[in-house]
Amino acid sequence: MGAKTLCSAILFGIFALVLLLPFKVRKIEENIEPFFLGMGILALTVSHLLSGGVTGWSREIIGEALKAPVSIHHIPIGIFQIVLIFGLLIHFFHKPFYRKMSQLLGKLGFRLFFFLLILILGLCSSIISVIVSAVIISEIFAAFALRRDHLIKAVVITCFAVGLGAALTPLGEPLSTIAVSKLSGPPYHAGFTFLLEHLGIYIIPGVVGLSIFGSVYLGKMARGGEEKLELAEYTETLSNVVWRAVKVYLFIAGLILLGEGMKPIVEWYLSKIPAVGLYWVNTISAVLDNATLTAVEIEPTLTLPQIKSALMGLLISGGILIPGNIPNIVSAGRLKIKSKEWAKVGAPIGLALLLIYFLILHVAGLH
Repeated sequence: MGAKTLCSAILFGIFALVLLLPFKVRKIEENIEPFFLGMGILALTVSHLLSGGVTGWSREIIGEALKAPVSIHHIPIGIFQIVLIFGLLIHFFHKPFYRKMSQLLGKLGFRLFFFLLILILGLCSSIISVIVSAVIISEIFAAFALRRDHLIKAVVITCFAVGLGAALTPLGEPLSTIAVSKLSGPPYHAGFTFLLEHLGIYIIPGVVGLSIFGSVYLGKMARGGEEKLELAEYTETLSNVVWRAVKVYLFIAGLILLGEGMKPIVEWYLSKIPAVGLYWVNTISAVLDNATLTAVEIEPTLTLPQIKSALMGLLISGGILIPGNIPNIVSAGRLKIKSKEWAKVGAPIGLALLLIYFLILHVAGLH
């Protein structure tokens, strides 16, 4: 067996473990952050030894894994600090915050409140960043004593909207930053509005549709008397707030190492798949860092329909499982949503969106 075949077999095995173990082993589900960090270290070590130089341990990769959770676009503030700072603010000022949320919900009602919440965060995430949006989502939903299954559905829907909307500008998330950077030269000369111009026609209606879906669903719950305008009890300790930020740091670092470790698979196999196939194969971004996939897949040699197909596949799939996107990670950590609970809601919604956009992009040919 050659080194490439052995490397591929082991990496596919690691990917299978990453995909399955959080659903099968309770201890791993409860400690998913160190698990992903460990899998990332293992994947990158295998690639370092067997990939023939495609990727491996280096000072740059270690630096990226250490810095990415604490830095955005080379600015010395990242998801770790934002989660920690917002968490501390809510910890010390949760009473006025919860009271204000209750007043807004009382004035607007379930349907309008959640429609505006999902819509505004979904569209504004491309400016305020997906990280800030993620923290806002988690703290707002934590303020309400919703029935757990309703809470999970509302959070997952909102995270899908935020994950989509963040891609409208390079400020929103790493995927959009990398895509614009990779396409900044000829023939596309991508600038700040490139993604808005070419993906906005798909993303904006998607965010609006998710906002309507979420508000109608929660509106029915309220109208049926199953939900009441009640505040949740704040139970977070100071140590919980700090530890949650640390776990987010570990999760992001692990995802970066895992994505880098899986790069041989992406380069050897995914890069040769045609656009239609790539759209569906990109569902692996439900587990892997979609920024890494974007960096490998998106090239100026691709046609515009191929670029749209690849990016939409990555964006939609990011909402299916907790590791797929930053809002999922932050919200699941704050609201203690388990992998099975998220997948039970995220998988059907993600599949429905994938089918809808597949029909639009590849069957109707509206690209």
